[in-house]
Amino acid sequence: MPHTPESVLQDLKQGRYAPIYFLQGEESFYIDQIADFIEAHALQEFEKGFNQVIIYGKDADMAKVLNNARRFPMMAERQVVLVKEAQEITDLNRDTGQQMLEAYVRNPLPSTILVFCHKHKTLDGRKKLAQVLDKQAVLVTTKKLYDNQVPQWIERYLQEKKRQAMPDAVQLIAESIGADLSRLSNEIDKLLINLREGATITPDVVQQYIGISKDYNVFELQRALVYRDADKAYRIVHYFESDPKSHPIIPIIALLFTFFCKVLTVHAAADQSERGLAKALKINPFFVKEYLIAKRNYPPPRVAAAIHHLRTADLQSKGVEGGSITEGQILKELIFKILH
Repeated sequence: MPHTPESVLQDLKQGRYAPIYFLQGEESFYIDQIADFIEAHALQEFEKGFNQVIIYGKDADMAKVLNNARRFPMMAERQVVLVKEAQEITDLNRDTGQQMLEAYVRNPLPSTILVFCHKHKTLDGRKKLAQVLDKQAVLVTTKKLYDNQVPQWIERYLQEKKRQAMPDAVQLIAESIGADLSRLSNEIDKLLINLREGATITPDVVQQYIGISKDYNVFELQRALVYRDADKAYRIVHYFESDPKSHPIIPIIALLFTFFCKVLTVHAAADQSERGLAKALKINPFFVKEYLIAKRNYPPPRVAAAIHHLRTADLQSKGVEGGSITEGQILKELIFKILH
């Protein structure tokens, strides 16, 4: 059966190792996390010289991988064979290579931990190899997070580090960095190194150590629209226009589009309690108040108009409409139309 990265890491931390790990999928963060843990902890340091082998897929075929896997450990309980960039193994997608691996999966050497790091791709689930791996090995398939899942991931990551953050600080990190978990974890780790133990992460702390402006970001632009604060909205847009490389328009449009779609959800929700709306919107209850204010300031016809303007701006940003208009001009016009 498929395994989750969390369950696999929990087993590894408790010293439970399997003979074969096949780690595949779009999100390389978890693949690296599991492989790095095995590389660091499955063997003691003095055992690694003879019993840890790292193979790169582009330099190997399946025969080379499996010949290493069938070796017996030297003066150790086990050996580790790590296959990095396994998606580049020359014959992995050929019948011969798949049949060789399938035969090994059915009868692995118990003293070998064989780890495949198959990034950015997945095996064809209809083929026999994928089905055998699913039944007889530890098969982990990772997927990119949706944007609305990122804040919850940040909160879990901080809990593991025994730290906590204010909800608006979590939102600021999520909306400024996005769903790239490797970058997210690096930025959060950098922040935590500079933060004393027990301190709460605030927007000011995020600005100081991650370099994200707590006043000039897309989250604050959304908030300005919620409260219909035109002066603040135009100040933020002017700031974005001064540095378009750091503030590309397409992610801004995508976030505002998602926001106004959620405002429509608020209008249509049967349960208007804060708990009910938080569940319907899949957000932290801390932010429900802003959606209720947006509901009051943007009745359904105005929400529909805002979504229409966002779609037009999206087309303009991709050169479909608007000719040679700049991103800054598109954004200014968009904000004006939404507010007025």
